[in-house]
Amino acid sequence: MLPSHAARLFDPLMVDEAVAAILSDAGYVQRMLVFEGALARAEAAVGVIPAKAGLAISRAVETLHAAELDELAAAIAAGTAKAGSPVIPLVTLLTARTEAQGQPYVHWGATTQDVMDTALVLQWRDIAALFEAELASLADALAGLARQHRDTPMVARTVMQHALPTTFGLKAAGWLTAVLRHRERLAQIAPRVLCLQFGGAAGTLASLGERGGAVAERLASELGLGLAGTPWHTARDRVGEIATVCGLLCGTLGKIGRDIVLMMQTDLEEAFEPAAAGRGGSSTMPHKRNPVLASVMVGAGTAAPGLVSTILSAQMHEHERAAGSGHAEWRTLPELLKVTSGALKAAVTLAEGLDVRPDRMRANLDRTRGLIMAEAVMMALGAGLGRLEAHHRIEAACKRARADDTHLRDAVLADAAIMAHLSPQQVEALFDPTSYLGSAGAFVDAALAAQTRSKDGSAA
Repeated sequence: MLPSHAARLFDPLMVDEAVAAILSDAGYVQRMLVFEGALARAEAAVGVIPAKAGLAISRAVETLHAAELDELAAAIAAGTAKAGSPVIPLVTLLTARTEAQGQPYVHWGATTQDVMDTALVLQWRDIAALFEAELASLADALAGLARQHRDTPMVARTVMQHALPTTFGLKAAGWLTAVLRHRERLAQIAPRVLCLQFGGAAGTLASLGERGGAVAERLASELGLGLAGTPWHTARDRVGEIATVCGLLCGTLGKIGRDIVLMMQTDLEEAFEPAAAGRGGSSTMPHKRNPVLASVMVGAGTAAPGLVSTILSAQMHEHERAAGSGHAEWRTLPELLKVTSGALKAAVTLAEGLDVRPDRMRANLDRTRGLIMAEAVMMALGAGLGRLEAHHRIEAACKRARADDTHLRDAVLADAAIMAHLSPQQVEALFDPTSYLGSAGAFVDAALAAQTRSKDGSAA
């Protein structure tokens, strides 16, 4: 976690503002208070505490203003160092703000982990909604790129070397289908993750007697959350699932970012981030146009695995309450959610304004003077010679073309053994990159169809 001064410096670049507000101290305190207010209403409705007490506690929560939350968070922070968690000072301060008839019943039957885990779930619900909206926008932008550049030829690179012709539409379609899978993951984990944690001191709700189940059911309804089959505080798979989904998403966004970083290289210049005043400059070199948005995405993809690892390592809670494992999550998960939010925001801005250069893509296809079409010629020749012999012949022709600094087409036309099986017209056609795109167009169409289905499903 960055120190506060570093957060002020870097958060505007690397964190979505709305997500930062949800994860702020005030945002967390507010959601803990939401739990306490809902608990009081639920217990009053079931008859565990007096109705007047439930009303007084609920009113104390609801009358807090946003400005007061910052002050309350600061006071709670001062008490956390001694108490070991923010809930004890929170309950003390809430009790002091509650009218006399409600004070004895604040936090009745609950425990620290009920409040903190449920507040975390409430944070995730709001953040997941923001992520879904951003992913929908990103999918729309990537679909637009895939559609517009369905047949725009460019170099496919393997192990950083020219491989075969492909299309920029297919590259964008690959990004798009990964984003669609992340939208599915977000939707799939919701019913498992958006669940109330409510177990009391040791997970039995013993302090509520026989009415514990009724309170839990009413509390879940008050908060709009699912009711877990059992209290889950020491079963951290829900938190692990949030973390792993974020880690996978950051990996995809980082991959997209890295592709753009490479495409922006001076030697390629195939695509550029959208231009904006002051974006991507150098403190010393006036000519530079550095990747900024893509760098945020790559940074998130690099940072996320370590954060996810910490969350997964913290799953092994001892018995019904752990010492230290939860503490490892408290700072790590918010940081993971923040870097994910920043990368997602950057990706949307990048995709919506990406400056694609088809002319440079075509120039780079021609840069190796026909060598990129070697497989196409080999396959055509293989029909007469067999694949292995054709491979040897064309490999030798590639070496001659490099040595003589000539186009591969000329080396092929000069080889009598090759031309015994191919006509000059065939050879000429084989060196058209757009003739060797295979199923690229069909793959783009399939990705666009998946995007349409996804939008239809969202509308439904």
